[in-house]
Amino acid sequence: MVAEAELVCRSVISVQCRCVTSPAPPKTEADFFDISSAAEAASSIAVDLSRCDSALSCSISIQTQTSFETPTKKFSPKIRSGSHTDIGPRSSNEDQHVRIDDLSAHLGSHYNWSKPSSFYAVFDGHGGPGAALYMKNNATRFFFEGAELPQSPDNDENKFLQDLENSHRRSFLIADKALSDNEISTVDSYCGTTALTALVIGNNLLTANVGDCRAVLCRKGDAVQLSQDHRPTCQVERKRVEDLGGKIEYGYLNGELAVTRALGDWYMKLPFGSASPLTAEPELQLTLLTEEDEFLIIGCDGIWDVMSNQDAVGLVRTELINHGDPQRSAKELINHALMRDTCDNVTAIVVCFSSLEGRDSVNCSRRSRFRFCMSEEARSKLRSLLEGN
Repeated sequence: MVAEAELVCRSVISVQCRCVTSPAPPKTEADFFDISSAAEAASSIAVDLSRCDSALSCSISIQTQTSFETPTKKFSPKIRSGSHTDIGPRSSNEDQHVRIDDLSAHLGSHYNWSKPSSFYAVFDGHGGPGAALYMKNNATRFFFEGAELPQSPDNDENKFLQDLENSHRRSFLIADKALSDNEISTVDSYCGTTALTALVIGNNLLTANVGDCRAVLCRKGDAVQLSQDHRPTCQVERKRVEDLGGKIEYGYLNGELAVTRALGDWYMKLPFGSASPLTAEPELQLTLLTEEDEFLIIGCDGIWDVMSNQDAVGLVRTELINHGDPQRSAKELINHALMRDTCDNVTAIVVCFSSLEGRDSVNCSRRSRFRFCMSEEARSKLRSLLEGN
């Protein structure tokens, strides 16, 4: 007699291509703005095998342009967020972050859009905490209160979004100029910070980045990188630097800095208005959110030095399915980076667009199946092993 059993195999290989350098050198937490509002019958034997490969190192820049199909119906994100930061093995924490789930409530009369909006930012300082702290304390002034924001998008949404990108780009450059003026910022010229912002307006997500913080979207369980790491080992950045007279030495800009774009660091920049190898010009990415977009991770390089995009997304997704708490999920992500021996401060923000709590974390449609036959004798031995006989 031959009994038939079913072996279910699931092989998932996710390879994220990113540009890497040697880990950057830098237990209290940094300050931040926080305005947040039945098993199947077992007639067969099932085995799940999954694998997620670590990031593949390369020397070319990542193309971050992402296009999504037009949704069949307009998606309205239900925003919830959580964040966590840790000093890691450094002597001080130079990371700062901003988390605002409801911009209307925070900005008051400065807010003139009809759509609900949220704003998030991570600043990873170097050369001291001054530049990152200054950006955290003045983020809403640079990006909203003092910015030339477009009017409500009700009439012409395409023009509104283009104007919004231009406004956001100007805000980065104005903030960078402010850091050069000691009478305004009192930040030392040898101090700088990377910066990554995420602005959600209705179902539009605008991300902007200088440096090597990273924004990763979870789209139906898959990791989608929305920002590019500005590091000297990326060929596009290297060419830009060298065309402007800069040098890449030992994997660092002018032998000193591990990023090619940053706010501050005015000792390395040419006078304001001049094209400089080290620039504060951000790269922006506009994404139309759909029902398949579950959450966004914004994190400093201390996370991505030791975890791939898919590693981070898979971990956070499992946490959100289990308990639905983005705060606990962000903390668990940080804890995993620490366990993997990151050598930097670590900060993460998790922004949820929909609820995952209680969902089945296994996508059955991705399973490949094959069958095999097991003899009655083998089946009896397996039963004895399982029952401890």
